[in-house]
Amino acid sequence: MLRHALPILLLLLTMLSGCATNPVSGKKEVALMSEEKEITVGRQADPEIRKEYGVYDDAKLQAYVQRVGEKLAGLSHRPELFYRFTVLDSPEVNAFALPGGYVYITRGLMAYLNSEAELAAVLGHEIGHVTARHAVRQYTTAMAAQIGYTIGAIFVPQVGSQAGSTLFNVLGTALVRGYGREHELQADELGAEYSALAGYDPDAMLEVLQVLKNQEEFEVERAKLEGREPNVYHGVFATHPSNDQRLQQVVKGAQPNKARNPNTGRAEYLAQLDGVVFGDSVKQGVRYGNKFYHKHLGIALRFPEGWRIENQPDRLVAVNRHDSARMVVRLQDLNRRIAPREFLEQRLKLKELHQAAELPGTGFPSYTALTRLPWAFGTSLAHTVDTRVTVLYFGDKAYVFYAAASTEEEFTRYDPLYLDTARSFHALTDPERKLADGLHIKIITAGAHTSFAELGKDSPIPNYPERMLRLINDRYPSSEPQPGAKIKIVR
Repeated sequence: MLRHALPILLLLLTMLSGCATNPVSGKKEVALMSEEKEITVGRQADPEIRKEYGVYDDAKLQAYVQRVGEKLAGLSHRPELFYRFTVLDSPEVNAFALPGGYVYITRGLMAYLNSEAELAAVLGHEIGHVTARHAVRQYTTAMAAQIGYTIGAIFVPQVGSQAGSTLFNVLGTALVRGYGREHELQADELGAEYSALAGYDPDAMLEVLQVLKNQEEFEVERAKLEGREPNVYHGVFATHPSNDQRLQQVVKGAQPNKARNPNTGRAEYLAQLDGVVFGDSVKQGVRYGNKFYHKHLGIALRFPEGWRIENQPDRLVAVNRHDSARMVVRLQDLNRRIAPREFLEQRLKLKELHQAAELPGTGFPSYTALTRLPWAFGTSLAHTVDTRVTVLYFGDKAYVFYAAASTEEEFTRYDPLYLDTARSFHALTDPERKLADGLHIKIITAGAHTSFAELGKDSPIPNYPERMLRLINDRYPSSEPQPGAKIKIVR
């Protein structure tokens, strides 16, 4: 057996002998990816990121973020790279970087920042991941472990069945969960250093983390009430607990580079944020409570009261509070002039349709029927259940409604609501077109008696408006705006 293992051991040693100088530390380290490959990976993944999230359509804001990012990148440990900074059209609170200098920040995260110094802290943190080659280092670790599995499989064959990590698995995990405590701390340290060198206050890094900590605590609480997974900044606080002494130390390490009068850039930042979309993207459609409006498709519909609506890139999903009943709405192009029933049978390949009939109460060609399809509810595995499938034609599109429940009793209870939702489908009215334009951030000056409670009463933010206004203005949980201060509201 040892004779067979020797070539693999030699292969492992050969691969691990590939070393490169880390641009940040200046030390030699094992690296199983060249800089050329690193840049190629970023270049190839960038179009997929842009396609998945969408790029925010505001040339002025994009140029502003690029300008701030370039100022930091030019002072980094890898100034020779071309850095591309992109604002993504997503309400998610996130920022991340691909190898090779591709850095992204969502408009959802930008809504929570309150100065150019805070923006610089976020961008500097992501630049730090690029300059320290964190993706490459994690890829090297994963590949070494994979080779170790191969060696182990000679002695323990079952080990060989375990799937090895790939580069894109490493990147995907990092984008969602971060790079791990040590790498995240180093990125904070580098971000603070680059910010200080660029003339910003490095302490803005701590301010950003407190803002995001408040957002995460509120989001976790809200997600629990709504029975869903929380949307947080790629798990950053799993690596940054409150009052983290090491975090305080790494940020303070940038103090020697701090300018005598560091730039905050609050007025400049808020001016750039004025008018930016808040919440759902107009391109993807806008949710107001249990209603949904889509400007470009020209349609609207209403889901059951109290259900959570998830606006995904390729579908709408509505879930009841206990995740025991679900609806999914999908859009398909019409290519042939066939009847709605034929669409169910020919395009969707549905078999054994029951209780099939036209859907009454709509002004559109339609058809609805029962069939059986696999669904998964909560933590249970997928199993075949009764499913209501309805199709409506509008223009050259077919809107397909799928609806099911975890038990027969639940399905019987909710089936009338499924039909009501499909019947609510209609063309946008003139008043609804304004709603379909979505919500936008507006910058105002606080008066002597301005309070977030009063602002919340008039806010169109559908859920927890007062708390949301406090969060985006860094006044959470109970602080009030100072008279004369510029603050964000949503209109």
